[in-house]
Amino acid sequence: MEQSTREAYGKTLVELGRQNPDIVVLDADLSKSTMTSLFAKEFPQRFFDCGIAEQNMIGIAAGLAASGKTVFVSTFAVFAPGRCFDQIRMSVAQPGQNVKIVTTHSGITVGEDGTSHHAIEDLALICPLPNFTVVVPADATEAAQAVKVAAQTYGPFYIRLSRPKTPLVYASDYKFTLGKAATLREGKDITVIATGIMVAAALGAAQNLALDGIDCRVLSMSTLKPLDRDAIVKAAMETGAIVTAEEHLRRGGLGSAVAQIVAEQRPVPMSFIAINDIYAKSGKAEELLKRHRLTAADIESAVRSLILKKRA
Repeated sequence: MEQSTREAYGKTLVELGRQNPDIVVLDADLSKSTMTSLFAKEFPQRFFDCGIAEQNMIGIAAGLAASGKTVFVSTFAVFAPGRCFDQIRMSVAQPGQNVKIVTTHSGITVGEDGTSHHAIEDLALICPLPNFTVVVPADATEAAQAVKVAAQTYGPFYIRLSRPKTPLVYASDYKFTLGKAATLREGKDITVIATGIMVAAALGAAQNLALDGIDCRVLSMSTLKPLDRDAIVKAAMETGAIVTAEEHLRRGGLGSAVAQIVAEQRPVPMSFIAINDIYAKSGKAEELLKRHRLTAADIESAVRSLILKKRA
């Protein structure tokens, strides 16, 4: 079964709006795409379309938060933090305002929208900002729960959602815990740590590897900040090798953060499934994932190579 994380977000916003009259939502002329239009329809007095003016939208959000509101701000991931980084840094991060930036259309699965709309640097921009919590849900089930946790947790959040429908990897009884990795598959030979849409690919790779006797642990690292250091160190100690997988550039995202902890705490061989130092072209999402080696087969290949290195 497949469902889009942005659709789960839109529906969850409506649910939260019914529960909390202090929740307000801002968008930048993309509400039909980000699904905040669902909130706008039910709560028109608490929805503000700021037009194609993302910098101004962040300033308005900061002001509303300073007045006691819980503010959700949405646009495409390529526009926030890209187009309004200074405003996010100065007006949200530094004062620690209660602003939740929930972006959609992240990564290269935006597909035919092309290079200008492929958000592949956003995590590298947002993760270094003090006071921010950063979450990349693996599926719609987790996205809905992460949005609820963000609404209940004071301070700046960045939640990264995708455009297409993606496989559900969690059952309906799954409970998202902020700052904790979810162990989706136990294993002793090697660990794959994945985030976002790459979690489903990691599970597929692990299933194929098991047919050849390779016991692969799979961790879903939905919270990139704060990172689950304990789960990473445990994986390094118990499996002796780690592959990271993300729909983002190699630098500045999940792989970089995990590698820093591994280098500090428990050095082991590592490999990184991510977009190399290049921008993607326009194309169907599936074609782009294959071209940039972000598939289950690519994870499987990286695991096999790293297993050989570990044994050597």
